[in-house]
Amino acid sequence: MADVFKALADPTRRAILDELTERDGQTLFEICGRLAMKHDLGSSRQAVSQHLQVLAGAGLMTSQKQGRYTIHHLDPRPLVGLTDRWTKEQPR
Repeated sequence: MADVFKALADPTRRAILDELTERDGQTLFEICGRLAMKHDLGSSRQAVSQHLQVLAGAGLMTSQKQGRYTIHHLDPRPLVGLTDRWTKEQPR
């Protein structure tokens, strides 16, 4: 769970997740373009690649090779139940 919170703490990584939520299955080039155009983030491909590694390490994203491209996919499973610990109905 700590890895998920660490991954979500960075605004660039949240923007990447937003973009994968809007359109899943993107290459690094596509993600960089969308970050630049929609979020005014001029991160280098290397920086975005490092962000993708953190997201994958937290289980929030998967990647698959298709020919010479790597396609990135959102995996929201680590987010399910993330706040249950604090939002459970408490007995009165």
